[in-house]
Amino acid sequence: MTTAAITGVTARAVVTPMKRPLRNAFGIIDAGPLVLIDVTTDQGITGRSYLFAYTRLALKPLVLLVEEIGRELTGKALVPVDLMKLMDAKFRLLGWQGLVGMAVSGLDMAFWDALGQIAGKPVVELLGGSARPIPAYDSYGVLDAQADARTLRSACDENGFRAIKTKGGHGDLATDEAMIKGLRALLGPDIALMLDFNQSLHPAEAARRITRLADYDLTWIEEPVPQENLSGHAQVRERSEIPIQAGENWWFPRGFAEAIAAGASDFIMPDLMKVGGITGWLNVAGQADAASIPMSSHILPEASAHVLAVTPTAHFLEVLDFAGAILAEPLQVVDGKVTAKGPGLGLAWNESSVAKYQVT
Repeated sequence: MTTAAITGVTARAVVTPMKRPLRNAFGIIDAGPLVLIDVTTDQGITGRSYLFAYTRLALKPLVLLVEEIGRELTGKALVPVDLMKLMDAKFRLLGWQGLVGMAVSGLDMAFWDALGQIAGKPVVELLGGSARPIPAYDSYGVLDAQADARTLRSACDENGFRAIKTKGGHGDLATDEAMIKGLRALLGPDIALMLDFNQSLHPAEAARRITRLADYDLTWIEEPVPQENLSGHAQVRERSEIPIQAGENWWFPRGFAEAIAAGASDFIMPDLMKVGGITGWLNVAGQADAASIPMSSHILPEASAHVLAVTPTAHFLEVLDFAGAILAEPLQVVDGKVTAKGPGLGLAWNESSVAKYQVT
């Protein structure tokens, strides 16, 4: 069988609407700045993926990086592991973090999508697994038990979610406790509740808040301190009665190896666009399995459903929908679970919506 080759790479920037603003400890995310990646092949197949740029300011440089890297890969065989080695050599001296790492990860996901489409299979099957429903949690910003009661009941009753995540650190300890107390009373004891501090606290303050919140049966506390402070994470974890979750901002497999060695968290949650795409994820899944650490995903739910299905310690899939407005077939949540779709990653653009939300 002839190996497919890359014939071109294009990227487009869009800013998608959100159903509700997402407030965290540092501000409000009120739209989805995305970069859509298309990798064409000599098989007549286009591989697709997307990246969440966090801010509109990153859209233009990220588009440029994806296309410039893609230009150098034109004519190369579509072999993700080999291409990752090639990009590692290219950027070893510059470093992997930041926009370069995101561009590389996004390209890797598009490579796997193309391979799946060429084979006529979902990516999960290329990885040796099968599509299966993955337990998901509905992810929010700061919540208010009274103001958001209808939204949360709908999530649980209509979509079947059995887990909800909210954001903290936007105020003092009393503010956090009042929010969590209200949510626990609203949701009852059978819905998992997670709290994300988004790196907003120092270790001593994180430990103080977690001690007060331990009575509310939280499934995890996420990123209590800055992501690069592995020793700080380990200190908080040692004192915490609630499991610590982190990893969305750790870069590539090496970052997870260092975090696991430091004992930084009880759970890990790689982000496909920072861990090295699907190729990088598989490496980290092996690390998590060896260390018996439950592993969840961060955003990008469509692709995450494929890799979590072959992750031995798969835990939760995060549902935070930035791309639904520009997808031909938006993500479906059934009974609180998400199942991988194909062929490839199951991504197809709604081109009329892309045109509506595209920015230059």
